Amino acid sequence: MSLREITRRKMNQETTTTSTLYPISSSDQNVNKVENKDHQESKAKSKRYGLVSFWELPEYMKDNEYVLHYYRANWPIKEALFSIFRWHNETLNVWTHLIGFIIFVALTVANLMEVPQVAGLISFFTRSFPNSGDTNVSHGSNGFFTGGGATNLVDLKQIASSEMGANITPATTPVTRWPFLVFLAGSMFCLLSSSICHLFCCHSRRLNILLLRIDYSGITVMIITSFFPPIYYIFQCEPRWHFIYLGGVTALGIFTIVTLLSPALSAGKFRAFRALLFCSMGFFGFVPAIHAAIVNWSNPKRDITLAYESAMALFYLTGTMFYVTRIPERWKPGWFDLAGHSHQIFHVFVVFGALAHYSATLVFLEWRDRFGCA
Repeated sequence: MSLREITRRKMNQETTTTSTLYPISSSDQNVNKVENKDHQESKAKSKRYGLVSFWELPEYMKDNEYVLHYYRANWPIKEALFSIFRWHNETLNVWTHLIGFIIFVALTVANLMEVPQVAGLISFFTRSFPNSGDTNVSHGSNGFFTGGGATNLVDLKQIASSEMGANITPATTPVTRWPFLVFLAGSMFCLLSSSICHLFCCHSRRLNILLLRIDYSGITVMIITSFFPPIYYIFQCEPRWHFIYLGGVTALGIFTIVTLLSPALSAGKFRAFRALLFCSMGFFGFVPAIHAAIVNWSNPKRDITLAYESAMALFYLTGTMFYVTRIPERWKPGWFDLAGHSHQIFHVFVVFGALAHYSATLVFLEWRDRFGCA
């Protein structure tokens, strides 16, 4: 008989003796089974819904190697939804654009319901010319598509018509609001789709890719719709430029969306390429901007609109710089996991840029409400 068999028989004898001396009742066995089951379920749940490090992520979620901890991975939809109230490295990504979405919903409602105190709040401290509260909001939902509806206009005799150029005359009805509405809708779609993407991208690879496509499409839609108010109102007296400029940027936007629908381009290594596509759409705006400045050089509202639009461009370009360079987490990996990393900063600048453009649009609306075409 080998040594291994002798050892095994001895262990069996000891086990039999122990069970004989200290028999375990069936109730104790059931309690132990329940406790073991609860412990295993608790351990599995904790492991499944806990936060993990970058190295524990599935490959499709490895986007920023400088953010090292506090990731969610393969979470159920319900857990991902309620994680909006938990701290992880996507919390501020979700809330920065969710708050921006809420702001634009409030501004849209304020313009539809004629609440000047809310609609004009953004530009209250920066307006350099006197105006009444009515000019800070669109004048009634009836005019959003047709331009109809009553409004209180300033005494046009107080403003010399020569100051506004020779090709414009006092307007009798407010200008149509649909370009303004298009911009507001595009901004809300972008901000909401971004928040949803960052909240649920941890669920699965399939949903992750789908939400990223929607997110990129939302950015493109926001850029396209931002062109509608300035181009429409500035060139209202020359409609052919509407087709040239709005048609051009829309075509460029469609090409961008179709290009970004490729799953391969959702990977982190194409970050710079995506940023280049978005910036190319923004740079397209320099052509109509220069054209508009020349056409409206004598317009007394020129300086303030240029200031707002320059602020918008600065916010967007600065945010894109953070997005591409991954500063500051690149300098100190792991230090900015929860707050302060580049994507969160990018989100904040996007909201500021959209608000700056909203303020510029109010100026366009006020001007066109007062003066029409010759």
